[in-house]
Amino acid sequence: MSLIPATILTGFLGSGKTTLLKRVLGEAHGQKIAVIENEFGEENIDNEILVSDTQEQIIQMSNGCICCTIREDLRATLRDLAEKKRKGELHFDRVVIETTGVADPGPVAQTFFMDDEIAESYLLDSILTLVDAKHAHKQLDERQEARRQVGFADQIFISKADLVSQDEVADLMHRLKHMNPRAPQKAVHFGEVALSEVFDLRGFNLNAKLDIDPDFLKDEDQEPHVHADHVHGEHCNHASHQHGGGHHHRHDDDVKSFVFKSDRAFDPVKLEDFLGAIVNIYGPRMLRYKGVLYMKGTDRKVIFQGVHQLMGSDLGPNWAAGEKRSSKMVFIGIDLPKDIFLQGMEQSLV
Repeated sequence: MSLIPATILTGFLGSGKTTLLKRVLGEAHGQKIAVIENEFGEENIDNEILVSDTQEQIIQMSNGCICCTIREDLRATLRDLAEKKRKGELHFDRVVIETTGVADPGPVAQTFFMDDEIAESYLLDSILTLVDAKHAHKQLDERQEARRQVGFADQIFISKADLVSQDEVADLMHRLKHMNPRAPQKAVHFGEVALSEVFDLRGFNLNAKLDIDPDFLKDEDQEPHVHADHVHGEHCNHASHQHGGGHHHRHDDDVKSFVFKSDRAFDPVKLEDFLGAIVNIYGPRMLRYKGVLYMKGTDRKVIFQGVHQLMGSDLGPNWAAGEKRSSKMVFIGIDLPKDIFLQGMEQSLV
């Protein structure tokens, strides 16, 4: 059986997760989606969609979608769904996990790596984060959960952009870009998002990510990869996006990113020792880290990524003839000591 794709939908309270989810569930895309709600009582999908007063943990909806509320362990629910699918008792094509507004998506993502049974049934596709344009700055200033959700994102959707000025949206995008340069940002209107921007993003498969988004490994000091369709009118000259266009770094967020680059090859043993050591110390504060590495002893690119304390690598495509071999690794985390990381990476080179 092919792996079941899973998407984690996160975002602070009131950011529009349920609106987006309802839209995705209501669209005529012919896919059957199992929705798992990390129930916290705040924002359950409305009762018109979900008859949540039944004792059943899994409810099959009229359009064939399935909804479950997690009253216990996410792992148990995922195993249960996969088993019912294998036995033909439930039919669904993919899973969406909606986290509570105050959740750290890290442990949810780790579930897909830690449990062999789940890793053999599911493919974690991506983490989508919704950010509420009207309240984002205050939430990001005051709540670390909101900053973590941005740090984990593979794709950021900015909701309620119509409630603030274009300059405020541009300012918010600039701030988010500093926190997480690798997640494309898009302003969305009432959850109106093309399904191609929600599913099969392959955020956790860097090989595919490079094919889909060759800019992923572009320098972080270049302009952000933003699509502001709903924000700027056609006559807008995007002045607020220009560097020097008045973005002051008023916000000293603890979630930040930095990049290591080198044209020298890594020594695999030294690199493993160094990464093992920093993950032991800083793992809980390391939100996402990923890269394409030039490793001694192989003619193939090494694709590397991790979430918190869990990391792994895969052999990617061969380095092309004449292609300059180099490594680039992005670290996103909370108050990580950039100097120690960069020095350790440097010392792991051949």
